[in-house]
Amino acid sequence: MALGSPTLSDTSPKRDQEHSEKRGLRRSMEARHLVMIAMGGVIGSGLFLSSGYTIAQAGPLGAIIAYLIGAAVVYMVMACLGELAVAYPVSGAFHIYAARSIGPATGFATAWLYWLCWAVALGSEFTAAGLLMQRWFPEVDVWIWCFNFAAVLFTLNAISSRVFGESEFWFALIKVSAVIGLIVLGGAALFGFHPLAENAYPFLGENLNTPQGLFPNGITGVLITTLAVFYAFSGSELIGVAAGETANPAVNIPKAMRTTVIRLLIFFVGAITVIACTVPYEDASLEASPFVTVFSQLGIPYAADVMNFVIITALLSAGNCGLFSCARMLFSLADEGHAPKALGKLTKRGIPMLALCVSMLGGLASLVSSVVAPTTVYLVLVSIAGFATVGVWMSITASHFFHRRAFVRSGGRTADLAYKAPLFPLLPIVAFILCLISLIGIGFDPTQATALYFGIPFVAACYAYFHFKYGRTQKGRQKEQDEEQETVDAP
Repeated sequence: MALGSPTLSDTSPKRDQEHSEKRGLRRSMEARHLVMIAMGGVIGSGLFLSSGYTIAQAGPLGAIIAYLIGAAVVYMVMACLGELAVAYPVSGAFHIYAARSIGPATGFATAWLYWLCWAVALGSEFTAAGLLMQRWFPEVDVWIWCFNFAAVLFTLNAISSRVFGESEFWFALIKVSAVIGLIVLGGAALFGFHPLAENAYPFLGENLNTPQGLFPNGITGVLITTLAVFYAFSGSELIGVAAGETANPAVNIPKAMRTTVIRLLIFFVGAITVIACTVPYEDASLEASPFVTVFSQLGIPYAADVMNFVIITALLSAGNCGLFSCARMLFSLADEGHAPKALGKLTKRGIPMLALCVSMLGGLASLVSSVVAPTTVYLVLVSIAGFATVGVWMSITASHFFHRRAFVRSGGRTADLAYKAPLFPLLPIVAFILCLISLIGIGFDPTQATALYFGIPFVAACYAYFHFKYGRTQKGRQKEQDEEQETVDAP
């Protein structure tokens, strides 16, 4: 424990709720909102577009294996996150977990890394949606769509957290229905039921073996796609970000965690299996959504256009969640004294408006990418966001490891935990190692290696800035926070 900071177990959900309400946040979201926010954050461009890149690099079978690995890592990260979120349910909580379990500098770097993740992801979601709009309006520039989409999402986030949660529930429901449709109709077609298909349709797994073999680019091809796959799963951790605005977190957070993991396993692995068995390996790329390709091959009238609309909705839904996450992370940083105080100001409806405005600036990267090179720059944005996601996941697993160890050493009993991750300490250690391997793997892909060139210096700069800006005064600040906590605890 750094600088004498308390363990997460020193704080109770009741105390955190009192502190959150004191700051002006509204605990207005239920378990169904949490689940759909997580699903909304996850099911976006990573599945609808990047899955084509994964198949092109890893091969059909390799892509399925990569997504199975991704699902396993998500389960482990979510289990760690569940224990931390129940123990300390505050808004924008990741950096607080790291600050109290590992050290304040790590918490600071984690917060800005996660902000970077979603700020960059906003650009990728807007760009992807703009590219898909050209199916109907090829004469309209992509950046125009990006600007309009940004305005819509900003408005939804600026009203209230309840409106955001409710709108995200329905947005996510649309794209979840689309994924289910792909799995059911595409799966039936692979078994021979495709009455409307005009051309020959592959049967079951005959599409898995490419002319270059089961793994056309070798095992390395699978390894270098894990970052893109992890990015596809990014957003599941939004449950932790929204913990501070959740009613009855001790009950709703674990429930949302379990439901989210099960649904992600079914939807993602099921969808990528159908896509890999249907879309020819040679045709897989970032140029078109594999979802549109599958429905077009099925021969269903107007299915491709309907699917294009659903995917655009899905992308905007993911961007909606990303903007929410960015604003809450800046708000939390300001609340901790590690960002300008103005970012911690709330409107009468409990919205951190300035933090929301600053976060929206991250989406401007989409305007640049859409003008310079929509497809190539898009992959760079995805890689940077993927690096940031994996870095945050590593922080979550490490925070859980040190939190549980400190909890037991201080005399706590794991049986008393409202929610506990299984297989400790193996689970957080394995998750951390797998995330680290994925970062090493992208060094072998020239396109994705850009994420390392940008991400590593960014993290180093965060540590350096914290040391020079806050290092000497951190002890005094920690004392002030402890005194504030004692005031909250006072009857």
